[in-house]
Amino acid sequence: MDLKPGDIVMLKSGGQAMTVAEANADSATCLWMGEDGDLFRETLPLAVLDSIAVEVGDDDDDEDEDDDLDDEQTKVA
Repeated sequence: MDLKPGDIVMLKSGGQAMTVAEANADSATCLWMGEDGDLFRETLPLAVLDSIAVEVGDDDDDEDEDDDLDDEQTKVA
């Protein structure tokens, strides 16, 4: 697996998405945010990581905002 800083990975066993900060031939240093907002950093062997694709673009939050606007317009009318 050819990783570079900025790539998104996950443990093969599951868990949170992590960002690669540094990578070499046999390991990668990964960063991720914990549930309480703590920043974690760990160097892991490449054998335990899978590269994952992250979709950039359409946010589900935008749909919720549109629904809220529709509700408000209905109430006013």
